[in-house]
Amino acid sequence: MGFIEKLKKINLSIWLLRIPLAIVFIQQGLSKLPVSSEDAESFELPMLVWTFVVAGELGAGLGLIVGGLVIWDRLWPWVGDLITRFSGFTIGCIMTGVIWVGEPESFIDVILYDNLHVFLWVGGLFFAMRGNKG
Repeated sequence: MGFIEKLKKINLSIWLLRIPLAIVFIQQGLSKLPVSSEDAESFELPMLVWTFVVAGELGAGLGLIVGGLVIWDRLWPWVGDLITRFSGFTIGCIMTGVIWVGEPESFIDVILYDNLHVFLWVGGLFFAMRGNKG
């Protein structure tokens, strides 16, 4: 099967969710560079956790794009799906931490007033559960 035939099998509509989610996470990761202890202290996080947040945001955003583009049918057909799922799981973990650090008063407050973070969390959860099968 040639490259063009492989591209025809890709569900292009899933990229309408994949690209904006990846852009948001790449942009957020880049905005935290260079990693500094002052930034970590402003969120009351240890430097190690802050470093993982920055690396996770950049890695998850890039992983969503790379995971969708990997088309290795011969050697490891599951690699792209695994990268996408791991990136989605990472997004879910980071967004859970963001919501948690915000210390909402109740679950209803999160749903009503923190809808951007909830959207990003659901997007990560979608890719963690569906992978490239979207």
